[in-house]
Amino acid sequence: MTVKVRVISQQPPGGRCNLYAGYSDALARQFGTEAEIVYSETCGAHGDGFPSLWLNGVAIQPEDGAIIMPSDILATLATQGIPPDEMPGLGEALEAPLERMLGNAG
Repeated sequence: MTVKVRVISQQPPGGRCNLYAGYSDALARQFGTEAEIVYSETCGAHGDGFPSLWLNGVAIQPEDGAIIMPSDILATLATQGIPPDEMPGLGEALEAPLERMLGNAG
């Protein structure tokens, strides 16, 4: 299945924008696609502004309302009909950018 990945980011990117770009790289590698990064001046997290991560035209909504976690991405892919056997190792690949961001925060 083809997965279209898009990140809406501010320029220069900040914390969540960098995190979501890292997620998009992992997703692009997993599904053999290109990740698109769109720069915007509109702040509108998890919607039409930054920071947001879109899969197949759908903005991912974080469960905690603040930051997209790997589990939010996997849940979105599952609701889009992508079976877990088409995503081997994706959870671990998505953890890497999160760990980098958390490591830089501390």
